[in-house]
Amino acid sequence: MKKTLHKLLAAAVCSAALAAPLQAHRLWMLPSTTIVSGDDDWITFDAAASNDLFFPDHQPLRAEPAVVQPDGTPGKVEHMNIGQYRSTFDLHMTQKGTYKIVIRNAGLTGSFKVNGVEQRLPRGTTANTLAAAIPAGATDVRLGEMISRNEVFVTSGAPTDTVFKPTGEGLELVPVTHPNDLVAGEAATFKLIIDGKPAANIDVTVIPGGSRYRTSVNEMTLKTDARGQVSFTWPGAGMYWMSASALAPTDAVPDGQKRMSYATVLEVLQP
Repeated sequence: MKKTLHKLLAAAVCSAALAAPLQAHRLWMLPSTTIVSGDDDWITFDAAASNDLFFPDHQPLRAEPAVVQPDGTPGKVEHMNIGQYRSTFDLHMTQKGTYKIVIRNAGLTGSFKVNGVEQRLPRGTTANTLAAAIPAGATDVRLGEMISRNEVFVTSGAPTDTVFKPTGEGLELVPVTHPNDLVAGEAATFKLIIDGKPAANIDVTVIPGGSRYRTSVNEMTLKTDARGQVSFTWPGAGMYWMSASALAPTDAVPDGQKRMSYATVLEVLQP
């Protein structure tokens, strides 16, 4: 079985066509605010995947987000409720500084055929479970790797930067301008990295909320420079969705490609 599987993997065509198809629905976590200043504050979140940003019309977020507290220790969300079209949860801010709320997904993706019938690789398949996931005799094995991150940053009191320490895995944001210090009419700079190195020459999309009530999405499409940085000026106050994606080689499967994505919601305030 191992020899057969190795031959199938070596013959697999791991190109962009094999990566998970792009979806029209955007996943977002929307905080009620991103900055508080009290001594016992809470922030509540809506979370969903939808066609129009911040208007839940497709499906709720089902996974419970992880929390990194200002001192770098794990925290937790509270009162999570999963509804028909959206989820809600709360964050009790017991420390001063900046928190990170994150949904991370990773695993192998792809397809194969058994007796001519195409099947998808089971969700959650890893390198350790790959051999058991593909039946003996499978043909047209096509595999890749996927890592996605969806993050939101919120601050109690003065902003801090402990939560921005990268893991060195996949596509990550390392802010130059703090994400809780954004002002309409002022420039902001963000840095993206891939596996710890600058993510040069990749597209970054920024879309203001409220597209349901506009005739145009008003998205900004930018490209990172050689340092992985992108800079732009906020056209107005409000909530924005920023995303990026990239492809890179992976060692998870022979001759494989790794599809990576990153998304965050940012609040821009009036000057």
